[in-house]
Amino acid sequence: MARKMMQFTRLRGDMPDKRAADERRDDFDEIYTGFADDRAADQASRCEQCGIPFCQVHCPLHNNIPDWLLLTAQGRLREAYAVSSSTNNMPEICGRICPQDRLCEGSCVLEQSRHGTVTIGAVEKFITDTAWEQGWVQAITPIEERDQSVGIIGAGPGGMAAAEQLRRHGYKVTLYDRYDRIGGLLIYGIPGFKLEKTVVERRAALLAESGVDIRLNFEVGRDATLADLRQTHDALLIATGVYKARGLSVPGAGLPGVLPALEYLTASNRLNLGDSVPAFDSGDLDAAGKDVVVIGGGDTAMDCVRTAIRQGATSVKCLYRRDQANMPGSQREVTNAIEEGVDFVWLAAPEAVVDKDGRAAEVRAVRMRLGIADATGRQAPTPIDGSQFRLPAQMVIAALGFEPEDLPTLFGEPDLPVTRWGTLKVDSHSLMTDMDGVFAAGDIVRGASLVVWAVRDGRDAAEGIHDYLQARAAAATAPTGDMALAS
Repeated sequence: MARKMMQFTRLRGDMPDKRAADERRDDFDEIYTGFADDRAADQASRCEQCGIPFCQVHCPLHNNIPDWLLLTAQGRLREAYAVSSSTNNMPEICGRICPQDRLCEGSCVLEQSRHGTVTIGAVEKFITDTAWEQGWVQAITPIEERDQSVGIIGAGPGGMAAAEQLRRHGYKVTLYDRYDRIGGLLIYGIPGFKLEKTVVERRAALLAESGVDIRLNFEVGRDATLADLRQTHDALLIATGVYKARGLSVPGAGLPGVLPALEYLTASNRLNLGDSVPAFDSGDLDAAGKDVVVIGGGDTAMDCVRTAIRQGATSVKCLYRRDQANMPGSQREVTNAIEEGVDFVWLAAPEAVVDKDGRAAEVRAVRMRLGIADATGRQAPTPIDGSQFRLPAQMVIAALGFEPEDLPTLFGEPDLPVTRWGTLKVDSHSLMTDMDGVFAAGDIVRGASLVVWAVRDGRDAAEGIHDYLQARAAAATAPTGDMALAS
């Protein structure tokens, strides 16, 4: 039954049902159930169809959110999927893992007017999950097959989005990745309780069915240099992401038991995928029976604390130098973590990791206060003299963010242009580097960011590559006189 819109006056905002904390602590399944049709339509009908939709403005993909909310409220789900997927290559993934409270939902006019946001992410997930169930998600069949080929280095969300867009244009696309599965951090970085891996695997299968050649366990610099790939393809896209962990810079940071977040999360995800993980079997990457301290306040830190809970840690504490209001991670994730038994130690920073018998045993920390705002507008944390305290910790996980790897050295291409931060330099419009036909997108250009931004950058890069290849093709077929005039 079709609903009228603007039902926020009689319907409160509501998320899908969430499994009880005691139940979900014991597995890595997603914690939210899906909306039923009626509940999804009800929640979509709360939208007031703003003349200026701030939800859309504050979405990196500028998704047509009011349109597909209206279509969902009217029961026109196939059309809702068509609108949703026209701007987003993986809406069911973004609906699960985007920090909507900081993006579309946080900018919703109803949220700003204290009526409670429309639960946009949950409806987005519902639309595309329904599309998969109904068989509406189909492999790409280009209208025209082109002779030109594009190589994409990195099969994370940016590379996957670019591959899909380029196949729509009819290009031959080869997707290279150094790991044994497609998806990047979607597979190995984000735990299953936020994103079950079958959701990513069906996207990978769709790309293969669409004609994308996927080369796994392929490392540029080992199996081929960047120069080799430039000879193989008419254009290249570098979408490797950033994987180099920022380490702790305190005494004891090198002790056994002090781990980078991604190493810990990758081991857990591999285990849940059925892989053999010797470092987990040995206990090095298993939190069971240990006091765990996670240092950091972003979404990766939330993934680590919630993973440690599920592995059976004795205690799990998150140490963050600012307060909850100033943390970069999703507040929704903080709530979920607290429900599951995580203890947050706000306004505290590590001073050292203390050992016992050569392994991490404690974290010595100091209380902080928020002082004068820095250049970014955030209050700078400063230590409080004499406020040191200790936390038991046989496992210390550093979740302090990621930096780019040294791609010019890894790729055997010293001329690859990088910034002083190690990210790749590109033209802001075309996303092409100073090397002709070599483009870059996602975190390797932007720095560590969100999946939704990687999708946006991958789509933009695909359009830049299409324009470049079309211009090359036009120049190659132009009469000699026209080329002389053009020059």
